[in-house]
Amino acid sequence: MEQNDTTTIEMSAMEIHKVAPPPHKTTLQKLKTRLKETFFPDDPLRQFKGQPLKKKLILGAQYVFPILEWGPNYSLKLLKSDIVSGLTIASLAIPQGISYAKLANLPPIVGLYSSFVPPLVYAVLGSSRDLAVGPVSIASLVLGSMLREVVSPTKDPILFLQLAFSSTFFAGLFQASLGFLRLGFIIDFLSKATLIGFMAGAAIIVSLQQLKSLLGITNFTKQMGIIPVLSSVFHRTNEWSWQTILMGFCFLVFLLLTRHISIRKPKLFWISAGAPLLSVIISTLLVFALKAQKHGISVIGELQKGLNPVSWNMLHLHGSYLVLVIKTGIVTGILSLTEGIAVGRTFAALKNYQVDGNKEMIAIGLMNIVGSSTSCYVTTVNHNAGSKTAVSNIVMAVTIMVTLLFLMPLFKYTPNVILGAIIVTAVIGLIDISAAYQIWKIDKFDFIVLLCAFFGVIFISVQNGLAIAVGISIFKVLLQITRPKTVLLGNIPGTRIYRNLDHYKEALSVPGFLILSIEAPINFANTTYLKERISRWMEEYESGETKKQSELRYVVLDLSAVSAIDTSGISLFKDLRMVLEKKSLELVLVNPIGEVLEKLQRADDTKDMMGPDCLFLTVGEAVASLSTTIKYQIPTHV
Repeated sequence: MEQNDTTTIEMSAMEIHKVAPPPHKTTLQKLKTRLKETFFPDDPLRQFKGQPLKKKLILGAQYVFPILEWGPNYSLKLLKSDIVSGLTIASLAIPQGISYAKLANLPPIVGLYSSFVPPLVYAVLGSSRDLAVGPVSIASLVLGSMLREVVSPTKDPILFLQLAFSSTFFAGLFQASLGFLRLGFIIDFLSKATLIGFMAGAAIIVSLQQLKSLLGITNFTKQMGIIPVLSSVFHRTNEWSWQTILMGFCFLVFLLLTRHISIRKPKLFWISAGAPLLSVIISTLLVFALKAQKHGISVIGELQKGLNPVSWNMLHLHGSYLVLVIKTGIVTGILSLTEGIAVGRTFAALKNYQVDGNKEMIAIGLMNIVGSSTSCYVTTVNHNAGSKTAVSNIVMAVTIMVTLLFLMPLFKYTPNVILGAIIVTAVIGLIDISAAYQIWKIDKFDFIVLLCAFFGVIFISVQNGLAIAVGISIFKVLLQITRPKTVLLGNIPGTRIYRNLDHYKEALSVPGFLILSIEAPINFANTTYLKERISRWMEEYESGETKKQSELRYVVLDLSAVSAIDTSGISLFKDLRMVLEKKSLELVLVNPIGEVLEKLQRADDTKDMMGPDCLFLTVGEAVASLSTTIKYQIPTHV
């Protein structure tokens, strides 16, 4: 080809491929496929295919009770590891259980109850081998704050306890229902940015709430926002106790130091796991020896001995508080599920085994339902201490049982300041600055969601902050749906490849062609926008430099990224075709995928939209075929 000031472009002959329609499927087959992909993406029944009846029964029992899968291969070596990890977890669960119960405004003993029965249930039904079961800080905080808005835990402790058990029942019912109905995707609406911001905000609120114990304040605000909490702290300086502050500071430094050691050297995890119990023992001995309870250091006091009493008769399943306990149960259930499944999947990936999210929901849900009837509040899987199998949960539960039966009098002189220090140390790990920075680098909108969750929690309330962040995340999704991206494509010289003109600077627009790519499903929510946006592209073409080279003849829509379309989307193409015909222009569609092509064919009664000159497999083939009708020249680009 000669190179002059202008060069006549001649498209080389190329084979034009026919756009093949998708294989025919009945409506029932399509519905079956859609339901399977929605509710059974993991195809849990695939392991049963082609198996004899006896094998199917065994696999079915193992699916329902995972303990039957790993139990027959259990060895003495695994038992030794599980005993060590179970005792280590128990040493952490005992002080944390007491601490988190106080965070939820519940009697401390309830925290130990919640570390006894639920682990036994999870050991049988749960699929995670690495995690222990117990209360968690965020769910404890949310449960306590939501119930306290209606009922005072100090003025009416029995009713408050009843509502806590009732909320736990509905949390378990909601969690198990999600698992049974395969609706686990609902919790995916809590995006990573939402969770990071929410967890960081909640960690700060939880930590600030512990200033009551760390400073020895007796009259403390019941509000959760950062301003009322700090206001209460500095307006109660006359209640500060230097003895309490000294003890709290010393043990807080000790706990943070052990946590730092375990982070730097993961093999020494047992140091941070055992530090809380060691702190409880040392502080209790100090208080007892120095009679510090008489010098301004408050203590837990008497804790009753004995195993979990039955509490099914305390559940409020009707009456004026029903809406409150259902709402509290759903919120705490979602939070505990999200944390538990995320942590479980993380450890499963590290250990190269699979965790079924829906099975986990069922296990955690049933665990909370049983727990609500045995004086427990919301629990989930939450931490790791070198466990090999779920037997470590059984070992932990047995250790808690021994504690409940024989060791409760030893906690009489345990200072509340130690519980506050343990909570602060536990929740400080929820503040993930590096993850927040990564979100800032990658997606500024997600970072805004993170900030909304964070500031909403610390300035408004825990549940409202979470609701605001979820709302903004959903708004982002709706914005992506209602304002789909459309880009102008051009040809990369020397190839038949067409790419975004703004992205690939070497790409050239093809005179006579307006080539657009729609990069989202087309539905009723975005058809009006797409119609207006395509019209604007046409106006810009007619008023731009391209018109000087050639009159617009074809509007080519690349539908490769359009994964779905509805009747409104079909109407969009029909309307667009009518508008273009009035301007003596032609609409060309490129590579509509299965479902889109099928609906277009059904709607094309006159066979005008899907004719051989209106439908192509690639943009390159469309331009090559149609350019023979256009005579044009463009400047040479060396």
